[in-house]
Amino acid sequence: METAFVLGGGGVLGAVEVGMLRALLERGIVPDLVLGTSVGALNGAIVAAQPDLSVIDRLTELWVATAQSRDVYGDNPLRTVRRAVSTGTHIYSSAPLRQRLTDELGDTRFEDLPVRLEVCAASIERAAEHWFTSGPIVPAILASAAVPGLLPPAEIDGEHFLDGGLVNSIPVSRAVELGATRIFVLQVGRIDRPLKAPTKPWEVARVSFEVARRHRFMRDMATIPDGVEAHVLPAGGTSAKDDSLRAHRDFGGVQARIDGSYDASRAFLREVLGDSDEADPQP
Repeated sequence: METAFVLGGGGVLGAVEVGMLRALLERGIVPDLVLGTSVGALNGAIVAAQPDLSVIDRLTELWVATAQSRDVYGDNPLRTVRRAVSTGTHIYSSAPLRQRLTDELGDTRFEDLPVRLEVCAASIERAAEHWFTSGPIVPAILASAAVPGLLPPAEIDGEHFLDGGLVNSIPVSRAVELGATRIFVLQVGRIDRPLKAPTKPWEVARVSFEVARRHRFMRDMATIPDGVEAHVLPAGGTSAKDDSLRAHRDFGGVQARIDGSYDASRAFLREVLGDSDEADPQP
C-alpha cells in the first residue's frame, strides 16, 4: 500500500493541516508520498523532511511565530500602496516569506528528503501545471505560493510561476497518477462552505477561484479508480469569516485552527479506520 498525503492550498488557513497531521501521525500513519500546493507545499515539505510525530511541535512553532511576527504580510500600508503602484502586479514582497522558508529549510533539496515530495505551481509561459520534484525546495515553495496580486511571480530558470492553486489546488489526481492506493486529503475547509453569487467587487475573484477549485477537486474525487482509498479530513476552526477581504492577513486564530482540526480529524479517523487510537498497522 502506497500512502499519500495531499496537502491543499489556502493561505493562513493552512494551520488546520497541522492538526490533521497530528491526528494522522499519532495513529502511526506515515506517508510514502507527499504532494503539496501553495501553503500545503510549505507544510508538506516540513513533514516530508521529518515524517514523525515530533514534526508537529516544529510546525506549530513555525505557525505561532509567524502569527506573532506578522512578517509575511507585515508591510506598513504606505509601503504596500507604493509597491502596488510601482509594480502594478502585487502588493507584498516575497522576501519575508523567502527568509522564513530559508530559516526553516535552508538549502535542503528534494533529493535529500526521507519521503518523496512533489510541489505544484502554475507556469505562466506554458499555461500549465508544473511539478517540482528535484532541486532546491525553497524556490519551489515560493513558486507554488505566489498568490496572484499579493506576491510577485516567482522566476526559476527563466520561467515564471504563480500559485499552484490556479491549476491544481488539492492535487488528488497526482497522487493517483503516481500509484498511491491510500490517500489522505488535507484541505483547509473552504470546499465545505456553500457558495453564493458575489455582491461586491472583491468577492468576484474569490468566488471565481472557488468554482474552479471545487470543480477540479470534485471531478478528481469522482474519478478515483477502484482499489484506491481516499479520505478527506475535516477542517475544524474555520468559518465564513475566513472569506472576508482581509482574511489572508488574519493569523490570529492559528492555535484554534490547529486544535479544532486535530479534534475533528481524530474523530473522523476513529470512525473510518476504527475506534482505537493505537497506531495504524503499516503494510
